[in-house]
Amino acid sequence: MSDHNSEANTFNNTPAPSALNIPTRMASRMHRTVPVIGWGAFKIGRNQGAKYPNAFDIPSEADAISLVRELIKDGVRLIDTAPAYGLSEERLGKVFASLPTELRSELFISTKVGETCVDGVSSFDFSPAAVTDSVARSVAKLNCAFVDAVFVHSNGSDKDIIQESGCVEALGDLKNKSIIGSVGFSSKTILGGEIALKHPLIDAVMLEIHPDATDMLTLLPLAHELGKAVFVKKPLASGTLDPKIALPWLLAHKHITSVVIGGLNPRRLRDNFMMASLAK
Repeated sequence: MSDHNSEANTFNNTPAPSALNIPTRMASRMHRTVPVIGWGAFKIGRNQGAKYPNAFDIPSEADAISLVRELIKDGVRLIDTAPAYGLSEERLGKVFASLPTELRSELFISTKVGETCVDGVSSFDFSPAAVTDSVARSVAKLNCAFVDAVFVHSNGSDKDIIQESGCVEALGDLKNKSIIGSVGFSSKTILGGEIALKHPLIDAVMLEIHPDATDMLTLLPLAHELGKAVFVKKPLASGTLDPKIALPWLLAHKHITSVVIGGLNPRRLRDNFMMASLAK
């Protein structure tokens, strides 16, 4: 307990740099505003099987925790993770456990279900029992009594997962028990995104959209019509696009709720977050 108190005091007493002023957007099914840009915590937990153009080393636990703390101090309020991100949830949980209650309440934390990864090899289980167990493990690792959103981590069989596996219904039950705030689906196909948006239990979708992948833009009017949130994954095409072009282009689409960017370089991340803070 003393360690957590000591860490919490650093949040209260250490002067923060000029805080990012990240705007928020609202989708009615979320029942709260969401920052227009958030941080994806893949790289603090896993590098095997990563679909990035350049290899990278996973930071030490101390460096990972330091980075997360710096991002939160700087004003980042949306953090996305997943069981498939290796050590990510556990490392985030060590930071979250140290946060003052008021600061913790400002964060929007999302994780996923359906995919696990061992030694860079993914396996998938979308059964209700697996989903329930996965959320329980995530909540424990994240040191959170409540997770703001849980997305189904699709393996590409979007339609079957949504309509046949029972995973969405299992997440709906967890939402009814106030263990999670919103049910989401991370789609790999346009059809899957459409089915997810039309599903009565799903509140949000996560789609790959960027200047080199525009097909899923066709789903934005439907999402807006149904009041459902759209989170964008891989907005920089796994680091191959210029953020000065891609981020303003994405956020000019008013029906995109939030984009999630990854990375380990604090200065580069801050530049990207500042760029997004200009969005209206």
